[in-house]
Amino acid sequence: MYYIIDDKLEKSTYEECLKRNRIYVATVSAEEFKKNSELFNMGIDMDFDPINAPVSCVKVNYDSLTGGFSIPDRERIADKNHEFSFALDEQGIVFINDDGTAERIIKKISETRKWRMPSLERFVYDFLEEIISTDIKVLGSYDKKLDDMEDRILEGDDSDVMEDLLDIRSDILDLKTHYEQLIDLSQELEENENGFFSSKNLRYFRMFTERVMRLQDIVSSLREHTMQVRDLHHSMLEVKQNRVMTILTVVSTIFMPLTLIVGWYGMNFRYMPELEIPIAYPIVIFVCVLIVVVSIIFFKKKKFF
Repeated sequence: MYYIIDDKLEKSTYEECLKRNRIYVATVSAEEFKKNSELFNMGIDMDFDPINAPVSCVKVNYDSLTGGFSIPDRERIADKNHEFSFALDEQGIVFINDDGTAERIIKKISETRKWRMPSLERFVYDFLEEIISTDIKVLGSYDKKLDDMEDRILEGDDSDVMEDLLDIRSDILDLKTHYEQLIDLSQELEENENGFFSSKNLRYFRMFTERVMRLQDIVSSLREHTMQVRDLHHSMLEVKQNRVMTILTVVSTIFMPLTLIVGWYGMNFRYMPELEIPIAYPIVIFVCVLIVVVSIIFFKKKKFF
C-alpha cells in the first residue's frame, strides 16, 4: 500500500510515489522492497536485513535511516513479537512487513488522524503513538490483577497465585525491555544526524520519549507491586506453617503428661497399690480428662489458638 502525506494520509500509487515530489508512506513485503529498488534507493548500507527485526531500533546510514520494530502483542505479551523493518529518508518512509502489522497501524492513522501541519515527523510520531496507544489500559489491568491477588491471598485462597504472578512478572519485564528500545529509537530520531527532519518538529520525538518514560515508571511500580504480592504470599505461607506448628505443639504438650501416666501404669510391677483400689481406674480417667481441660484453658488464655 502507498500513501501521500497531506492533511491526512491519502492512498496513492507506486508511480506517484516514484516521482518523489511529495512525502510518501509505503508498506511493502520484503520481496516487493527488493523489486522496487528505484523508489527505495535510499543509500542503505549493505548489512540491512529487511526481514528480521529482533529489536526496536534505528540505524543511521550514509543517506537514510533504517531499523526495525519488535512489538509485543498487548493481548498475549508472552507470544512472539510482531517484527518488521523500515527505511526512511527526507522523501518518505517505507515499512517492510509481511504479517500486516504496519499496514493495520497505518490504516488506523489514515482513518483517525487529520493534520493542520502535515509532515513526515508528525506521521512518525503518530505511528509511534499508535504502538503504545493502549498501554495505559494494559498496565492498569495488571495493577488490578495484582490487587485481586492480594485480596485472594488475604482471604486464604492462594491457589495458582505464584503461577499467575510469574506470568505477570514476565509480561512486565517484556514491556520494560520494549520501552527501553522505544526510548533509544526515539532519541536516535531526535538526534537527526542526517538532517532529514525539521528542527522545529523534533519536539514530536521528545514528546514521545517523555511519554514512554512515564510508561516505564509505571512498569517499575508494577515490578515493585509484584514483589510486594510475592512477599505477602510468602508471609501468609509462613503464618499458615506457624499455625500448624502451634497446633502440633499444643497437642504434643497436652499429651505429654497423658503419655507419662500411660507409661507409668504400664510398667506392670507386681506391687502397685493402685491396682487393688476399685476406683483407681475412674480416678486415672478423671485425672487425664482434668489435665486435658486445664491444658486447653491455659493455651486459650495464652491465645495459642
